Formats: sequence, structure tokens, C-alpha cells
Amino acid sequence: MSSLLVFPGQGAQQPGMLHRLPRDTVSEASDVLGEDVLLLDTAQALTSTRAVQLCLLVAGVAASRQLGVPTDYVAGLSIGAYPAAVVAGALGFSDALHLVSLRGELMQQAYPQGYGMTAIIGLDLATVEGLLAQVHSVDTPVYLANINADNQVVIAGSDYAMNAVAGLAKGCGAGLAKRLAVSVPSHCPLLDAPAKTLAEAFANVPLKTPALGYLSGSRARPVTNIEALRDDLAFNMCRVVDWRGTVQSAYERGVRLQIELPPGAVLTGLARRVFEQGTVIAFDGARLDTLQALLREEGHRQP
Repeated sequence: MSSLLVFPGQGAQQPGMLHRLPRDTVSEASDVLGEDVLLLDTAQALTSTRAVQLCLLVAGVAASRQLGVPTDYVAGLSIGAYPAAVVAGALGFSDALHLVSLRGELMQQAYPQGYGMTAIIGLDLATVEGLLAQVHSVDTPVYLANINADNQVVIAGSDYAMNAVAGLAKGCGAGLAKRLAVSVPSHCPLLDAPAKTLAEAFANVPLKTPALGYLSGSRARPVTNIEALRDDLAFNMCRVVDWRGTVQSAYERGVRLQIELPPGAVLTGLARRVFEQGTVIAFDGARLDTLQALLREEGHRQP
């Protein structure tokens, strides 16, 4: 059977997250960027989209290097696609750092205030799409952004429009409508322009065919072609994330071990709804030797 490493997106960040990691990867990132990345994980610094995205990239790469045991597949939610691509051997860490720095700046500059993302739990996708249609307009933009589970989606848009949808959702019986710690309306057409700018910067970045199975969080299937990978990474900021489909795709391909790289365990909780058999575990809170043993055991397990 197979194993999968998953990398979280914005909202998972935690103050001090880089200070819990091995210093070699953190120092490498600081040298590449010409700044002390340990200054990026303070509560104040993490109000910046650029800082959040760089912290998630560095954390994912550092923790996967700590594991040091081969895996079969990688997948990342939103910004998590970048450490996934690095671990898959498709994107150099140095290039990833520069691209993510630019990505965060572009997203931050596009919508400095008045926009964001909201999670809605307890309603099915069709119901939420109906509510979006009621509220969405040129003046009140709001879109589907993430499909996290059968009854858990994320919407993106203006504060006013999201509040209106949240109110309707609660009226329909939603258990929760919660604003996320994300200041940018990601994974919707509002980010088409910054995505095109990032794609231009991506044009000259060397990529390699992934050495591991790279599962796209937008397409919910493996991407092997280099130009398709370039497109996937550059434009994932303005495309809907189908995380439920991505995890289901991994499970159908024989994955029976999922390890969530730091920080947090949100993706671990989501995967438990899909994995009828197997092991789902987060790096945070687990012993390193336990995770390494699980990876080795899964690698030797017969399908």
C-alpha cells in the first residue's frame, strides 16, 4: 500500500511555529531570502499574508526532511502545494521561497482589507451554492473556494457578502459559519490578475517531473507533466480547492497512511472521514520515530 504527505494551507499558522523546527532548513531559507525568517512567525508578523505563506513553506519542507523516509504521494492545500512540489523533487527550495514570497505579496496587495474567507459547516454543497447565487453580484462578490468535506466548504469574497451568506446559512441550519484567519479572498476569480502575474514569474523557473506522485488540490488527481505542474502552482490561488476529492483520489490509489506536516491537524480530521481503513496522523504531537516506522511499514505492506 502507499503513503501520502499532506501540507496545510493558510489558517493553520501558529506563532512560534518555525522555532520548533531544525535550524538548518530555517537558516537555508534565511540565506536565500536575505532576511531572518525566524522573525516571520511572531503573532504580529503573521498578520501578513507573505509571512504566513513563507512560514508554511519552510515548516513543510523542514518537517519532511526530518522524516527522512520515502513516501509515495504528496499533496498540498493552497500554499501547501509549494512544499509538496519541493518534496516531490519538482521545484527547488530556493525557487519556491522566491515564488512564495512574491505570491504572498501579490495576494496581499490585491485585497489589503475588506475581504477574506469563511468556513461553513453543516450544509451540503448544493445548498451553499444556492446561497452564494442569492448574494453574489458585482458589488457583493462571494464565491465557493474550498470543498473540504461533504458538509464543510469555504467561501471567499467581500466581508459584507460573506456575512450575508453566513446569515442565510445559519437560517438553513448550518452548525457553524466561521471567519478564517485569512485576509485574502483566495481560490476564486477575485485573484485572477495576481495569478497571471505569478505565472509570468514562473515562466523562467526550472521544474522537473515529480519523483513522487504529486496530487493537485485543484484537480484532485496526479500531475506529471511539467507545464501542467507550472500551471497548477501558479494558478491554484484563483481555483477552487477540491480537498475532499484529492484525499478520496489518494485513498482510491491505495494510500492507507496519511501524515499531515506542520503546523496543526486540520487535514488529519478531514481525512478521517475518507479513510475507511488505514492510519491518519499529524506530525505535530507525534514522535518522529513513530512516524518513520509507520512510513517504513506502509512501504513494505502488500496491496
